Amino acid sequence: MGHRRLLFLLGILAVNYLLFQSILVPYGSGNAPWSSVPQKYDKVRFPSLHSTPKYFTVWSPPMASVSGFSNSSAFIATVEKMPSPIVQFEVGNGKKMGKHNDENGDLVSERNIYNADVFEHGTDKNDARSLSEKKDVGRKGDRLDLESVGSENFYAILAKGSDVNFSGKQFSKTKRGASWSVNDNNIDSREYDSVRVHTSHSLTSSTNVTSLENSAQKVVFSASNNSTAMITPRRKMRCMMPPKTRTLIQEMNHILVRRRASARAMRPRWSSKRDLEILAARLEIEHAPIVTEDKELYAPLFRNISMFKRSYELMERMLKVYIYKDGDKPIFHQPILKGLYASEGWFMKLMEENKHFVVKDPSKAHLFYLPFSARMLEHSLYVRNSHNRTNLRQFLKEYTDKISAKYRHFNRTGGADHFLVACHDWAPYETRHHMEYCIKALCNADVTQGFKIGRDVSLPEAYVRSVRDPQRDLGGKPPHQRPILAFYAGNMHGYLRPILLKHWKDKDPDMKIYGPMPHGVASKMNYIHHMKNSKYCICPKGYEVNSPRVVEAIFYECVPVIISDNFVPPFFEVLNWDAFSIILAEKDIPNLKQILLSVSQEKYLKLQLGVRKAQKHFFWHVKPLKYDLFHMTLHSIWYNRVFQIKLR
Repeated sequence: MGHRRLLFLLGILAVNYLLFQSILVPYGSGNAPWSSVPQKYDKVRFPSLHSTPKYFTVWSPPMASVSGFSNSSAFIATVEKMPSPIVQFEVGNGKKMGKHNDENGDLVSERNIYNADVFEHGTDKNDARSLSEKKDVGRKGDRLDLESVGSENFYAILAKGSDVNFSGKQFSKTKRGASWSVNDNNIDSREYDSVRVHTSHSLTSSTNVTSLENSAQKVVFSASNNSTAMITPRRKMRCMMPPKTRTLIQEMNHILVRRRASARAMRPRWSSKRDLEILAARLEIEHAPIVTEDKELYAPLFRNISMFKRSYELMERMLKVYIYKDGDKPIFHQPILKGLYASEGWFMKLMEENKHFVVKDPSKAHLFYLPFSARMLEHSLYVRNSHNRTNLRQFLKEYTDKISAKYRHFNRTGGADHFLVACHDWAPYETRHHMEYCIKALCNADVTQGFKIGRDVSLPEAYVRSVRDPQRDLGGKPPHQRPILAFYAGNMHGYLRPILLKHWKDKDPDMKIYGPMPHGVASKMNYIHHMKNSKYCICPKGYEVNSPRVVEAIFYECVPVIISDNFVPPFFEVLNWDAFSIILAEKDIPNLKQILLSVSQEKYLKLQLGVRKAQKHFFWHVKPLKYDLFHMTLHSIWYNRVFQIKLR
């Protein structure tokens, strides 16, 4: 009897043990004794109740036939704990979005905050980084990297070069979910925003994942404790979605008036003679003699030509700028003079060569210039495809800390009398926090990205094709010889341009709205020909709010039609853009032709005249001329400082 009781108790213990293990398996807490997983994976790491390890081992019912585990009822993977669900889909060999080349094809730049081959969940890009940054992705054989969102769900990513092989060419159509196929190299991930695929034990024989052994694509899918895998709709990048808030041009005007009335600059820690000089200049500007006509300036272009003229005269007479010598090339003191981001380079070159405004004694300076190139910062330090720009921001933070420790001027005002000029799209991110109070002259003048109207300066994005002759091909046909009502051609960057083409491409002979034009000289000449022969040139936003088409339109005497909510037009503090452009809300795209036709011939002629008169303010010259782009940029920096000044 004693032996029977002992055997009975042992049997009960064995059954309880097996039931306990069966319960733990789907949740990743242990290995079942009947598992056929290779021995090298038998060791299981359990998370402590009092700690949150970055990785631990899990088990899950099969989602597809996996090489090496084809006879197994489970497969093993690595899980990283995440604060919220993240779905990513990365295309490595497909088209890269957000890239721009200069004419020589070198110095390729990604215009977007992160490459368009990673789609984020949420607004914090640092938390939505691609797993391609992890050292073990795609390098450790039969391994799937997973991102966990808790105990019930996780997301799996198949890495490039992995020995894990999924059979089959596509998910087959089932009643439980939509089908999804993967091309080898040329996926446009935007086509798969709403795809959902469900698989379970009953579907694994007919539902398989494409083999990705020879491609750089990363497929992201999810699984849960009910043995169902699903590809959920992913959140797109910020630049691929409409903004959450919209500030139109009318509201920007109100903001400028409010901020002129109440300065927001930090009060200096100790007084300076230069502050008193700036305050005296402000009083003179506010009480400037009335100017109605001027031989050099076209009055309708300006908000207040009297104040502008007096301010410009005072700038020429009294402004002194100190340029920090710290910093090594190529990020500092090495301007880029050609291509999309040339504006920051031209200003750097002309500022450092200038002998009228620049002083060697910082105690005599009203303003301090931080001479770095955001373009060269990206080119020198950004790790391609890392989707991580924190090292760029850290570099500028260390530079600012060095300036603050070595000189006393930055600490006096918190940087309020310091300025930077940057045309690369990442500059708002790179200069955040540590240069927060500096005056920022930015091409990416987006009010949703920290641009402060009344303090910061919207820098024109001028695409320079010839360093020796920046004004090459200047001009266009007279107003009565422009047969095309409206013209646009360009890449489908961002969310807005596809909407423009959806409504107007091949829809109306008067509206010449195209996608990307072919590469080559003939194509460039055709593009220029269209601008020179169009009444209106459409300037929609791309990945970011700014576009070089605004300056191009002025260059070719075509009235720019700016369609970009939250974009602050260049030199907004002094120029009246209603005199030489049309600014529309993005929601007005369906009515674009009707709006343009509603402009009377008399009004159009005034706009076109305004464009011709505005040209001089948007040109770079090898030797700066009065009222040109160099002087307009410096003046706006000076002007905003004058109206932000605070005394001790």
